[in-house]
Amino acid sequence: MRNVIDNAGFMKRFIPTWIKTIIASFFIISLLVLISKMVLLNIENISESMTRYSSNIERVADQINQLLGINIGEEAIKMLNDFEFESYLNSLFNSISEVIGSTVMITFYTIFLFFEEALFERKINLIFTNPEQKTAFSKTINKIEESLSSYLTLKSLISLLTTTLSYFVLLAIGVDSAPFWAFLIFMFNFIPSVGPIMGTVLPALFSLIQFGEITPFLITLISLGLIATLVGSLVEPRVMGNTLNISPLVTILSLAVWGAIWGITGMLLSVPITVTMIILFSQFSSTKGIAILMSEKGRI
Repeated sequence: MRNVIDNAGFMKRFIPTWIKTIIASFFIISLLVLISKMVLLNIENISESMTRYSSNIERVADQINQLLGINIGEEAIKMLNDFEFESYLNSLFNSISEVIGSTVMITFYTIFLFFEEALFERKINLIFTNPEQKTAFSKTINKIEESLSSYLTLKSLISLLTTTLSYFVLLAIGVDSAPFWAFLIFMFNFIPSVGPIMGTVLPALFSLIQFGEITPFLITLISLGLIATLVGSLVEPRVMGNTLNISPLVTILSLAVWGAIWGITGMLLSVPITVTMIILFSQFSSTKGIAILMSEKGRI
Protein backbone atom coordinates (compact mmCIF):
# COMPACT_ATOMS: atom_id res chain seq x y z
CA MET A 1 0.00 0.00 0.00
CA ARG A 2 2.84 2.35 0.82
CA ASN A 3 4.35 1.63 -2.61
CA VAL A 4 1.06 2.73 -4.19
CA ILE A 5 1.25 6.03 -2.31
CA ASP A 6 4.84 6.46 -3.49
CA ASN A 7 3.65 6.31 -7.11
CA ALA A 8 2.44 9.87 -6.63
CA GLY A 9 5.67 11.79 -7.21
CA PHE A 10 5.02 14.60 -4.72
CA MET A 11 4.13 12.06 -1.98
CA LYS A 12 7.42 10.24 -2.46
CA ARG A 13 9.49 13.45 -2.44
CA PHE A 14 7.82 15.57 0.24
CA ILE A 15 5.92 13.24 2.62
CA PRO A 16 7.97 11.45 5.33
CA THR A 17 7.92 7.66 5.38
CA TRP A 18 6.26 7.43 8.79
CA ILE A 19 3.33 9.58 7.62
CA LYS A 20 2.87 7.41 4.51
CA THR A 21 2.94 4.34 6.77
CA ILE A 22 0.19 5.77 8.97
CA ILE A 23 -1.93 6.69 5.91
CA ALA A 24 -1.57 3.20 4.43
CA SER A 25 -2.30 1.53 7.77
CA PHE A 26 -5.37 3.70 8.39
CA PHE A 27 -6.71 2.80 4.94
CA ILE A 28 -6.17 -0.94 5.51
CA ILE A 29 -7.74 -0.93 8.98
CA SER A 30 -10.75 1.11 7.75
CA LEU A 31 -11.22 -1.34 4.88
CA LEU A 32 -11.12 -4.29 7.31
CA VAL A 33 -13.69 -2.63 9.58
CA LEU A 34 -16.04 -2.07 6.62
CA ILE A 35 -15.60 -5.68 5.49
CA SER A 36 -16.33 -7.03 8.97
CA LYS A 37 -19.51 -4.94 9.19
CA MET A 38 -20.61 -6.16 5.75
CA VAL A 39 -19.96 -9.78 6.72
CA LEU A 40 -21.86 -9.42 10.01
CA LEU A 41 -24.85 -7.76 8.30
CA ASN A 42 -25.03 -10.44 5.61
CA ILE A 43 -24.77 -13.30 8.10
CA GLU A 44 -27.62 -11.77 10.12
CA ASN A 45 -29.72 -11.51 6.96
CA ILE A 46 -28.97 -15.11 6.00
CA SER A 47 -29.79 -16.36 9.51
CA GLU A 48 -33.13 -14.53 9.48
CA SER A 49 -33.98 -15.80 6.01
CA MET A 50 -33.40 -19.43 7.00
CA THR A 51 -36.81 -19.49 8.72
CA ARG A 52 -38.40 -18.62 5.35
CA TYR A 53 -36.41 -21.27 3.54
CA SER A 54 -37.10 -24.15 5.94
CA SER A 55 -40.15 -25.26 3.94
CA ASN A 56 -37.97 -25.62 0.84
CA ILE A 57 -36.10 -28.58 2.33
CA GLU A 58 -39.04 -30.95 1.81
CA ARG A 59 -39.41 -29.71 -1.75
CA VAL A 60 -35.75 -30.52 -2.37
CA ALA A 61 -36.23 -33.99 -0.89
CA ASP A 62 -39.22 -34.63 -3.17
CA GLN A 63 -37.24 -33.52 -6.22
CA ILE A 64 -34.38 -35.84 -5.27
CA ASN A 65 -36.91 -38.68 -4.95
CA GLN A 66 -38.29 -37.98 -8.41
CA LEU A 67 -34.92 -37.35 -10.03
CA LEU A 68 -33.06 -40.35 -8.67
CA GLY A 69 -35.96 -42.63 -7.86
CA ILE A 70 -34.71 -42.90 -4.29
CA ASN A 71 -36.85 -42.39 -1.20
CA ILE A 72 -34.58 -40.57 1.18
CA GLY A 73 -37.11 -41.07 3.91
CA GLU A 74 -38.61 -39.07 6.73
CA GLU A 75 -35.50 -39.42 8.88
CA ALA A 76 -33.34 -37.79 6.24
CA ILE A 77 -35.84 -34.93 5.89
CA LYS A 78 -35.91 -34.54 9.67
CA MET A 79 -32.11 -34.47 9.70
CA LEU A 80 -32.08 -31.72 7.09
CA ASN A 81 -34.69 -29.74 9.03
CA ASP A 82 -32.67 -30.12 12.23
CA PHE A 83 -29.48 -28.97 10.51
CA GLU A 84 -28.32 -25.95 12.53
CA PHE A 85 -27.36 -23.74 9.63
CA GLU A 86 -27.26 -20.66 11.85
CA SER A 87 -24.70 -22.19 14.21
CA TYR A 88 -22.47 -23.01 11.25
CA LEU A 89 -22.84 -19.46 9.98
CA ASN A 90 -21.84 -18.16 13.41
CA SER A 91 -18.79 -20.43 13.40
CA LEU A 92 -17.92 -19.17 9.95
CA PHE A 93 -18.32 -15.56 11.09
CA ASN A 94 -16.08 -16.24 14.11
CA SER A 95 -13.41 -17.66 11.80
CA ILE A 96 -13.65 -14.63 9.49
CA SER A 97 -13.51 -12.30 12.50
CA GLU A 98 -10.41 -14.14 13.67
CA VAL A 99 -8.74 -13.63 10.30
CA ILE A 100 -9.67 -9.93 10.20
CA GLY A 101 -8.50 -9.49 13.80
CA SER A 102 -5.18 -11.17 12.98
CA THR A 103 -4.80 -8.93 9.93
CA VAL A 104 -5.37 -5.82 12.05
CA MET A 105 -2.71 -6.99 14.53
CA ILE A 106 -0.28 -7.72 11.69
CA THR A 107 -0.95 -4.22 10.36
CA PHE A 108 -0.07 -2.72 13.74
CA TYR A 109 3.11 -4.79 13.88
CA THR A 110 3.97 -3.64 10.38
CA ILE A 111 3.55 0.01 11.43
CA PHE A 112 6.14 -0.40 14.17
CA LEU A 113 8.42 -2.31 11.79
CA PHE A 114 8.34 0.63 9.38
CA PHE A 115 9.13 3.00 12.25
CA GLU A 116 12.16 0.81 12.99
CA GLU A 117 13.20 0.79 9.35
CA ALA A 118 15.31 3.93 9.72
CA LEU A 119 17.42 2.25 12.42
CA PHE A 120 17.43 -1.21 10.88
CA GLU A 121 20.33 -0.57 8.49
CA ARG A 122 22.49 0.68 11.33
CA LYS A 123 21.69 -2.39 13.42
CA ILE A 124 22.56 -4.69 10.52
CA ASN A 125 25.94 -2.97 10.20
CA LEU A 126 26.60 -3.54 13.90
CA ILE A 127 25.54 -7.19 13.78
CA PHE A 128 27.46 -8.15 10.63
CA THR A 129 31.00 -6.80 10.61
CA ASN A 130 31.83 -9.07 7.68
CA PRO A 131 30.63 -7.41 4.42
CA GLU A 132 29.95 -10.78 2.78
CA GLN A 133 27.71 -11.90 5.65
CA LYS A 134 25.86 -8.61 5.56
CA THR A 135 25.33 -8.89 1.80
CA ALA A 136 24.10 -12.49 2.10
CA PHE A 137 21.67 -11.54 4.88
CA SER A 138 20.34 -8.54 2.92
CA LYS A 139 19.83 -10.70 -0.18
CA THR A 140 17.89 -13.27 1.84
CA ILE A 141 15.60 -10.65 3.39
CA ASN A 142 15.03 -8.99 0.01
CA LYS A 143 14.27 -12.34 -1.62
CA ILE A 144 11.68 -13.17 1.05
CA GLU A 145 10.11 -9.72 0.72
CA GLU A 146 9.98 -9.90 -3.08
CA SER A 147 8.56 -13.44 -3.12
CA LEU A 148 5.83 -12.69 -0.57
CA SER A 149 4.98 -9.34 -2.14
CA SER A 150 4.76 -10.90 -5.61
CA TYR A 151 2.64 -13.79 -4.34
CA LEU A 152 0.19 -11.61 -2.40
CA THR A 153 -0.18 -9.10 -5.25
CA LEU A 154 -0.70 -11.66 -8.01
CA LYS A 155 -2.90 -13.93 -5.88
CA SER A 156 -5.07 -10.96 -4.89
CA LEU A 157 -5.55 -9.97 -8.53
CA ILE A 158 -6.41 -13.56 -9.53
CA SER A 159 -8.81 -13.92 -6.59
CA LEU A 160 -10.39 -10.59 -7.48
CA LEU A 161 -10.99 -11.84 -11.03
CA THR A 162 -12.61 -15.04 -9.74
CA THR A 163 -14.66 -13.08 -7.21
CA THR A 164 -15.92 -10.55 -9.75
CA LEU A 165 -17.04 -13.21 -12.22
CA SER A 166 -18.65 -15.26 -9.44
CA TYR A 167 -20.43 -12.20 -8.06
CA PHE A 168 -22.14 -11.45 -11.38
CA VAL A 169 -23.11 -15.12 -11.72
CA LEU A 170 -24.69 -15.07 -8.25
CA LEU A 171 -26.52 -11.84 -9.08
CA ALA A 172 -27.82 -13.29 -12.34
CA ILE A 173 -29.09 -16.42 -10.60
CA GLY A 174 -30.63 -14.35 -7.80
CA VAL A 175 -28.76 -15.82 -4.85
CA ASP A 176 -29.30 -13.76 -1.67
CA SER A 177 -26.38 -11.93 -0.04
CA ALA A 178 -24.22 -12.15 -3.18
CA PRO A 179 -21.58 -9.71 -1.76
CA PHE A 180 -21.09 -11.99 1.24
CA TRP A 181 -20.60 -15.11 -0.89
CA ALA A 182 -18.27 -13.19 -3.21
CA PHE A 183 -16.19 -12.14 -0.21
CA LEU A 184 -16.00 -15.77 0.94
CA ILE A 185 -14.90 -16.85 -2.54
CA PHE A 186 -12.15 -14.20 -2.45
CA MET A 187 -10.90 -15.40 0.95
CA PHE A 188 -11.13 -19.10 0.10
CA ASN A 189 -9.02 -18.56 -3.02
CA PHE A 190 -6.02 -17.97 -0.74
CA ILE A 191 -6.41 -21.49 0.69
CA PRO A 192 -4.65 -23.97 -1.62
CA SER A 193 -6.59 -26.83 -3.22
CA VAL A 194 -9.60 -27.03 -0.88
CA GLY A 195 -10.34 -23.29 -0.85
CA PRO A 196 -11.83 -23.01 -4.36
CA ILE A 197 -13.92 -26.13 -3.69
CA MET A 198 -15.37 -24.60 -0.52
CA GLY A 199 -15.97 -21.32 -2.35
CA THR A 200 -18.00 -23.22 -4.95
CA VAL A 201 -19.95 -25.67 -2.78
CA LEU A 202 -21.14 -23.32 0.01
CA PRO A 203 -22.99 -20.79 -2.23
CA ALA A 204 -24.41 -23.68 -4.28
CA LEU A 205 -25.79 -25.39 -1.17
CA PHE A 206 -27.30 -22.12 -0.01
CA SER A 207 -28.99 -21.64 -3.40
CA LEU A 208 -30.48 -25.12 -3.00
CA ILE A 209 -32.02 -24.14 0.33
CA GLN A 210 -33.06 -20.68 -0.90
CA PHE A 211 -34.87 -21.75 -4.06
CA GLY A 212 -35.88 -25.27 -3.05
CA GLU A 213 -35.07 -26.35 -6.61
CA ILE A 214 -32.36 -28.57 -8.06
CA THR A 215 -31.90 -26.47 -11.21
CA PRO A 216 -30.57 -23.24 -9.57
CA PHE A 217 -28.30 -25.39 -7.42
CA LEU A 218 -26.81 -27.12 -10.46
CA ILE A 219 -26.45 -23.83 -12.36
CA THR A 220 -24.67 -22.22 -9.39
CA LEU A 221 -22.45 -25.24 -8.78
CA ILE A 222 -21.45 -25.67 -12.43
CA SER A 223 -20.98 -21.93 -13.10
CA LEU A 224 -18.84 -21.23 -10.02
CA GLY A 225 -16.94 -24.46 -10.51
CA LEU A 226 -16.24 -23.61 -14.13
CA ILE A 227 -14.98 -20.13 -13.20
CA ALA A 228 -12.71 -21.53 -10.47
CA THR A 229 -11.38 -24.24 -12.78
CA LEU A 230 -10.70 -21.95 -15.75
CA VAL A 231 -9.04 -19.25 -13.66
CA GLY A 232 -7.11 -21.80 -11.60
CA SER A 233 -5.89 -23.90 -14.52
CA LEU A 234 -5.49 -21.31 -17.30
CA VAL A 235 -5.03 -17.82 -15.85
CA GLU A 236 -3.22 -18.52 -12.58
CA PRO A 237 -0.33 -20.64 -13.96
CA ARG A 238 0.39 -18.00 -16.64
CA VAL A 239 0.28 -15.11 -14.16
CA MET A 240 1.99 -16.75 -11.19
CA GLY A 241 4.64 -18.63 -13.18
CA ASN A 242 7.36 -19.90 -10.82
CA THR A 243 6.55 -17.36 -8.12
CA LEU A 244 5.90 -19.96 -5.43
CA ASN A 245 8.26 -22.84 -6.28
CA ILE A 246 6.51 -25.16 -3.79
CA SER A 247 5.95 -28.87 -4.25
CA PRO A 248 2.20 -29.68 -4.50
CA LEU A 249 2.62 -32.34 -1.79
CA VAL A 250 4.34 -29.83 0.51
CA THR A 251 1.50 -27.37 -0.17
CA ILE A 252 -1.10 -29.90 1.01
CA LEU A 253 0.98 -30.94 4.03
CA SER A 254 1.63 -27.33 5.08
CA LEU A 255 -2.08 -26.59 4.67
CA ALA A 256 -2.91 -29.47 7.02
CA VAL A 257 -0.22 -28.59 9.57
CA TRP A 258 -0.83 -24.85 9.81
CA GLY A 259 -4.59 -25.37 9.60
CA ALA A 260 -4.40 -27.72 12.59
CA ILE A 261 -2.33 -25.17 14.54
CA TRP A 262 -4.09 -21.89 13.69
CA GLY A 263 -7.36 -22.94 12.04
CA ILE A 264 -8.50 -20.96 9.00
CA THR A 265 -5.85 -18.29 9.69
CA GLY A 266 -3.18 -20.97 9.40
CA MET A 267 -4.69 -22.17 6.12
CA LEU A 268 -4.52 -18.66 4.68
CA LEU A 269 -0.92 -18.21 5.85
CA SER A 270 0.31 -21.70 4.93
CA VAL A 271 1.74 -20.69 1.54
CA PRO A 272 3.59 -17.51 2.71
CA ILE A 273 5.06 -19.42 5.67
CA THR A 274 6.22 -22.27 3.41
CA VAL A 275 7.76 -19.86 0.88
CA THR A 276 9.70 -18.18 3.71
CA MET A 277 10.88 -21.55 5.05
CA ILE A 278 12.17 -22.67 1.64
CA ILE A 279 14.14 -19.43 1.16
CA LEU A 280 15.63 -19.62 4.66
CA PHE A 281 16.51 -23.31 4.39
CA SER A 282 18.22 -22.71 1.05
CA GLN A 283 20.71 -20.32 2.67
CA PHE A 284 22.40 -22.95 4.88
CA SER A 285 24.26 -26.04 3.71
CA SER A 286 22.81 -28.15 6.54
CA THR A 287 19.20 -27.44 5.46
CA LYS A 288 19.66 -26.89 1.73
CA GLY A 289 18.55 -30.46 1.02
CA ILE A 290 15.27 -29.83 2.83
CA ALA A 291 14.69 -26.71 0.71
CA ILE A 292 15.27 -28.73 -2.47
CA LEU A 293 12.77 -31.39 -1.34
CA MET A 294 10.19 -28.71 -0.52
CA SER A 295 10.63 -26.90 -3.84
CA GLU A 296 8.59 -27.70 -6.93
CA LYS A 297 11.35 -28.87 -9.30
CA GLY A 298 14.40 -28.86 -7.08
CA ARG A 299 15.56 -25.41 -8.17
CA ILE A 300 16.16 -22.96 -5.31
